[in-house]
Amino acid sequence: MRNSESIYYNLRGLRYHVRHWRGAAARKMVLLHGWMDVSASFQFLVDALKGDWDVYAPDWRGYGLTEWSGADNYWFPDYLGDLDALLDRIQPESGVNLVGHSLGGNVGGLYAGVRPQRVARFVNLEGFGMQATLPEQAPKRYGRWMDELKTTPRWRPYASYAELADRMQKNNARLTRARAEFLARHWGKETGGGVVLRSDPAHKLVNATLYRIDEARACWERVAAPVLWVDAAESEALSRMKLSPEELAARRAAFRNLRYRTVQNAGHMLHHDRPEEVARLIEEFLV
Repeated sequence: MRNSESIYYNLRGLRYHVRHWRGAAARKMVLLHGWMDVSASFQFLVDALKGDWDVYAPDWRGYGLTEWSGADNYWFPDYLGDLDALLDRIQPESGVNLVGHSLGGNVGGLYAGVRPQRVARFVNLEGFGMQATLPEQAPKRYGRWMDELKTTPRWRPYASYAELADRMQKNNARLTRARAEFLARHWGKETGGGVVLRSDPAHKLVNATLYRIDEARACWERVAAPVLWVDAAESEALSRMKLSPEELAARRAAFRNLRYRTVQNAGHMLHHDRPEEVARLIEEFLV
């Protein structure tokens, strides 16, 4: 297993944790994790890389070892601001190779359009956006958000890291026991005689604002970097969202220079299920 070090930056008022796997400075790669995930989730992918890549992976605000915001909920644009501040620290003068999974893929896709000069190449792993919404859904969404603000979200406790690993394997039958036990010790922390997730429970609250696909597409159309779009043949996330093949094709078409690949025998957590295949696709694209 390739060793990593922890770096801490003060980004936008928060103590931000960034996992760093040291490699050749000229071969820099930034990995962005998904919702309810952590930077250590990329360990299997990093281990599968053949080249001497210098890899950075932040824990988003309120996740892993990064400080919680202290607010009662989280706002998507903050991820863009945090990424911009991070790149100012680790690669301020040239475009970076950006790889994002799920939430991280959605952040990376928008960022590459808003700051096209900051991204050299972009790999999108299952970050296909959200379901399109209609304006008339807004009153109900705002009402739900205000109702949820009146509650105190909490995580259910697990008796041990082993029980958390059991739950991970129940959610993803492809996850090996060794990988589940590794992830459990990074996703969870001991507290009060049990184990709870390291993530801020405020992430559970619904977003107050609707997902506006036209705004996302406007950002995607400004992406200048070559894009590798990778999805999983058995993606549970895609099934839940019920996006049609035609709608997905239209979203991919918004990127002017895109290569499309599908990983077989993998679900949404494809970097856990098939890290060797995902690493191969990334390196073929970046080299």
